[in-house]
Amino acid sequence: MNVIAEFTLIPIGVGVSLSKYVAACERILQESGLRYELHANGTNVEGEWDEVMAAIKRCHETLHAMGVPRISTLVKIGTRTDRVQHMEEKVRSVQARLSNEEKEP
Repeated sequence: MNVIAEFTLIPIGVGVSLSKYVAACERILQESGLRYELHANGTNVEGEWDEVMAAIKRCHETLHAMGVPRISTLVKIGTRTDRVQHMEEKVRSVQARLSNEEKEP
């Protein structure tokens, strides 16, 4: 099953600067071959359910290996049964609607 997920890993007990942990997870996603987008408060990733969940698990394992004692993770998942939809399509759909509204008198 194809899935679009948004996830945020929150390392606990390592101070306030978290960019090295975010970068470690982004490297994992690069290596996974999954489509993903980093944003200010997390990462969107899409692919087969098991592959996406495996990548999130690898992020946990990697951060713990880096010395992070606790991690809290927020995950939001969307699936469709009628067709495969990509992240870009969802964004384009909203942008097209906004563009059409701007043209209306």
